[in-house]
Amino acid sequence: MPTATNPILTGFNPDPSICRVGDDYYIATSTFEWFPGVQIHHSRDLVHWRLLGRALDRVSQLDMRGCQNSGGIWAPCLTHADGKFWLVYTNVHHHMGGVVMDTPNYLVTADRIEGPWSEPVFLNASGFDPSLFHDDDGRKYIVQMQMGEAVTTVRFDGIILQEYDAATGRLIGPVRKIWPGSPIGITEGPHLLKRDGWYYLITAEGGTAWRHAISICRSRDLWGPYETHPDNPMLTAFGHEDAPVRSAGHGCFVETPAGEWFTVHLCHRPLQRPGRLVLDREENKSAPLGRETCLQRFTWDADGWPRLLGGGTNAPRATVDINLPAHPWPAEPLRDDFDGPALSPAFQTLREPLDASWASLTRRPGWLSLRGRDSLASSFDQSLVARRLQHFEAQAETCLSFQPGNFKQAAGLIAYYDRLNYHYLRATSAGEGTLKLGVISSENGKASRLEVAELPLAAGERLFLRMAIRFQWMRFAWSLDGAQWHDVDRDFDATMLGDWASTISSFTGTFWGVCCQDLSDRSAWADFDYFDYRPNPPRT
Repeated sequence: MPTATNPILTGFNPDPSICRVGDDYYIATSTFEWFPGVQIHHSRDLVHWRLLGRALDRVSQLDMRGCQNSGGIWAPCLTHADGKFWLVYTNVHHHMGGVVMDTPNYLVTADRIEGPWSEPVFLNASGFDPSLFHDDDGRKYIVQMQMGEAVTTVRFDGIILQEYDAATGRLIGPVRKIWPGSPIGITEGPHLLKRDGWYYLITAEGGTAWRHAISICRSRDLWGPYETHPDNPMLTAFGHEDAPVRSAGHGCFVETPAGEWFTVHLCHRPLQRPGRLVLDREENKSAPLGRETCLQRFTWDADGWPRLLGGGTNAPRATVDINLPAHPWPAEPLRDDFDGPALSPAFQTLREPLDASWASLTRRPGWLSLRGRDSLASSFDQSLVARRLQHFEAQAETCLSFQPGNFKQAAGLIAYYDRLNYHYLRATSAGEGTLKLGVISSENGKASRLEVAELPLAAGERLFLRMAIRFQWMRFAWSLDGAQWHDVDRDFDATMLGDWASTISSFTGTFWGVCCQDLSDRSAWADFDYFDYRPNPPRT
């Protein structure tokens, strides 16, 4: 019997939606401003997962240019019915400040989970977290949270339902609020499930932080009224100080062929921020890995309510036993030598697809070439390619070839949370014939610079760069030959790159990657020979 260890999807895999087709299980998670959109993992035993791909891979499906940090894809819902896959999602254009949000919702379909996925059908913009429910009679419904009009408790104005006509590709009939939410509040992330004549409404409540929870209500009639679980919430880490994960909530249910039930849900694994002396305050902690995906097993009691299996508590468990045959996948490569026709699927870009005009694997064969464009503060043309940080202890390395012509051209290795929060080991020009190496750190837009070394411009022909994390701290190093390394003599705070640390977004997670800027004429190209990511490197 295999055992799942939580989180089952590590490093920025929030808002999981799970779907079973035969013996195959698929989880779709939010990708926010990272492109392509909607990450999909595949498993056959609920323990071993592989990244299958991302559904939204063209601008006609997902246009995010100019979107805010932590905008873009929120809480997709993946289902299977009528012989095909259905995916609904929100592309959030605006979510900070004011009394309104811009949250257009869309639907795409595919005959195969690998795609291609259809062009999107616009649904509405009433709120976010849409979910598609397929009833027994073949009719379909969109269920979602509704945004209120004021920054008060009614900003999360309950759960609404409307029928969707697949033949015409539009919503029809009345819009009705079917549940106002429980006293926990901040009701969002709804999914509908029908079992034994009951309609169960599964929602996220409490906000996606310490008070997060899975709330349950049910009705004999799809349109309600809905009664709340007598021991609501079904799952939460709030009040359970010894819980192995925090922020447990936003769940989605799945049944195995043998009739066993599981829920996937998001979580945080926060770290204490250095220098913050009050240990039990949420604002003194940070989650560099972002929100991750966990798995819990539950049963249905005699009264037809779901309850976590064993222990008589609604706290999340660290491990879950699975009564399915083990099905591991081949190990995914941790190094990309940029020798193939495409990047490793682990990599993503910001807000727009990879394009040969600024990112090329053929301009210098065997290298990834990036043409410098906007600064790291931009919400538009960033030449940045990165992958998720998935471990509290990890190391990344690259070899850079770069000949900057002026101080407005830079390239290097970056640990990136959002456009105002990053640590960046970069090379730039220090004048004619000279290369300057330094670390730029930005915390909520306040930047600092550590000068590391001045080198002959020829050193930029092959310059090796490395970074490593040990929980709260990061270190950088550089080398001219890849053998003799020079440590940057400073520990950098890794927790400033995490959920709850950013003042402008708190929904993603740290990415590690490479980038290039050119604020003069956008002519500078930087070449990277490889990107090597290693979890749990040996201590030195």
